[in-house]
Amino acid sequence: MKSGFVALIGRPNVGKSTLLNEVLGQKIAIMSDKAQTTRNRIQGVYTEERGQIVFIDTPGIHKPKHRLGDFMLKIAQTTLGEVDVVLFLVDAKEGRGRGDDFIMEKLKNLNTPVFLVVNKIDEVHPDELFLLIDEYRRQFTFTEVIPISALQGNNVSTLLEQVYHYLEEGPQYYPEDQVTDHPERFLMGEMIREKILHLTHEEVPHSIAVEIEKIDRKEGKGTIYIGAVIIVERSSQKGIIIGKQGKLLKEIGQKAREDIEKLLGSKIFLELWVKVEKDWRNKPRALREFGYGEDQY
Repeated sequence: MKSGFVALIGRPNVGKSTLLNEVLGQKIAIMSDKAQTTRNRIQGVYTEERGQIVFIDTPGIHKPKHRLGDFMLKIAQTTLGEVDVVLFLVDAKEGRGRGDDFIMEKLKNLNTPVFLVVNKIDEVHPDELFLLIDEYRRQFTFTEVIPISALQGNNVSTLLEQVYHYLEEGPQYYPEDQVTDHPERFLMGEMIREKILHLTHEEVPHSIAVEIEKIDRKEGKGTIYIGAVIIVERSSQKGIIIGKQGKLLKEIGQKAREDIEKLLGSKIFLELWVKVEKDWRNKPRALREFGYGEDQY
């Protein structure tokens, strides 16, 4: 049996979470078209006859603007020194950017195999794709270059085959039916945050955190009660999240409930509140409280 740890790294919004969910066949990492969607290091466990791959989905590497950004960058950088293979995802449609060059500089001192994984190939002409791959190859010596479409599932099986090729024989780290190391509480909070990312704009999505305050499983009752608090930085953002006559908050709750019910395999009653914690992204106490403390990486 082969086993090992594989890091997914890249600029924000290149499709790292989409690829992780595609490989696992279920949703454990939230997705949106907004940068910095992933904030924590998310471990996804893929087990089959050949062995077990533990994927680590890192926050997109970017220049930090606050303490939360520092936390996210440290997670991404720390992960690189702990894995057996690094998958550097890039966006075929967007092309090479300064963020990609910044990441390649960080990768230069690694002794770990680094794959260039060119995502979203379904959105570009093959001629453009070959030119883009040449451009990256001139900047960095990659162990493998694999074009994929994470959303369509194209070439993902080839990617897995190549990953196994570079893994050594090793133990099974997790039970075969476990797909993530994160507790249900964390995943539920992320699913609520994903709906806010989809339904709000500008600064609002980036300034929110979600805390699950209560989970009540009453014996003999089919419905699980979940109480969650959405934290924002300003009173004006609180008004946006709630919406006119509570309409937006209700929509967030309805959409999140569908995902959480799939996760738990049970009916739930989801109650949401909104709380203002001024400038929480720069407060160490608040960051620890909302799951972004230094002990998280």
